[in-house]
Amino acid sequence: MDPHSQSPPPAAEDDPDAMPREQQQREEAPPGYVPPMSPEEVAAVEALLGYEFKDKSLVGEALTHGSFYLPYRSGDSTYERLEYLGDGVLTCLVSREVFLTYPDLPPGPLTRLRAANVDKEKLARVAVDHGIHRFLRHKAPKLEEQIADFVKELGQYEYHSNGLLDAPKVLSDIVESLIGAIYVDSKYNQEQVWQVFRNLADPLISLETLGKHPVSELLEFGQKTGRIVDISKDGWVKDTKVDVFVDGVLVASATYAQKKEIASNRAAKAALDKLKEMSGQSDVQSAPAEAPEPLDELDHYGALELQ
Repeated sequence: MDPHSQSPPPAAEDDPDAMPREQQQREEAPPGYVPPMSPEEVAAVEALLGYEFKDKSLVGEALTHGSFYLPYRSGDSTYERLEYLGDGVLTCLVSREVFLTYPDLPPGPLTRLRAANVDKEKLARVAVDHGIHRFLRHKAPKLEEQIADFVKELGQYEYHSNGLLDAPKVLSDIVESLIGAIYVDSKYNQEQVWQVFRNLADPLISLETLGKHPVSELLEFGQKTGRIVDISKDGWVKDTKVDVFVDGVLVASATYAQKKEIASNRAAKAALDKLKEMSGQSDVQSAPAEAPEPLDELDHYGALELQ
């Protein structure tokens, strides 16, 4: 037999231990490779923003989450750098806006106004209200469910829930990253950026529509009335529950497994509602936001429990 006429190695599909062809192609693709957004998708995003990009690649970068690269390591073209830039630009522009709008307002309320207009929930609302979230590129398994839950609850609040909703951070991230992308694409034109954001964020939260976080309002109630308010978070690790005691008496509880802060805010809101009911709203100022879910019936001790 001719030693040079050996049979070729078996084809991959004949080898029972070989990877399926599609998986093999995925593994052999260049690390970090991600297909660009289609021209139609880019145009749709531009229409939502009211801004036409000179560098179309910035749109895809601003909407690409790190998980979109799976099974590879995250590449360089994710939204993180643009998010960082957009965050700083928005803070500067909104600071200027509230400073000029309220010339006699002291720094404390100015800071609260700025925070309310650039915080996670406000920007997430912008993403949902304009459908920007539909263009997010990701492979995070539970993200769609989290976004759907947020969208479902969002309609209960006209302006802001004041800490009662758990907005997925990725939603605010992509608004910041798109603002950063516009800032870069417009050659760092702040007025161009402000025009886009002002339209997206309309209406901005004003001094008239600015609410209070329930925990802050509850603690203020305690100071004004001389009553001892205790927000106990000791049970949250065990059963995701936060209790509110006033003068040692359990007034309300709330449970929320994902974040202790949200559970605390909901417990405080339930306590405020109960205290207003007991006092005929004479001691507690009414907060503009409503509770995110119906309050359950009173328990054996007269306390309200919010699930």
